[in-house]
Amino acid sequence: MPYVNVRITREGATAEQKAQVIAGITDLLGKVLGKSPATTFVVIDEVALEDWGIGGLPVDAYRREG
Repeated sequence: MPYVNVRITREGATAEQKAQVIAGITDLLGKVLGKSPATTFVVIDEVALEDWGIGGLPVDAYRREG
């Protein structure tokens, strides 16, 4: 019973995009590991930009430096 937790920044991913991510991950686990889609759980958490950091910086500051 796989459980996959995907965290993305809250920047407007649509319901359709999230559905594609869920379907893709479920399909991948089935193909690579032989896991049943019926018992595969995928959870998407959206995180506010100010709550996400990269390289010691909040995302917005990191992007400005990039």
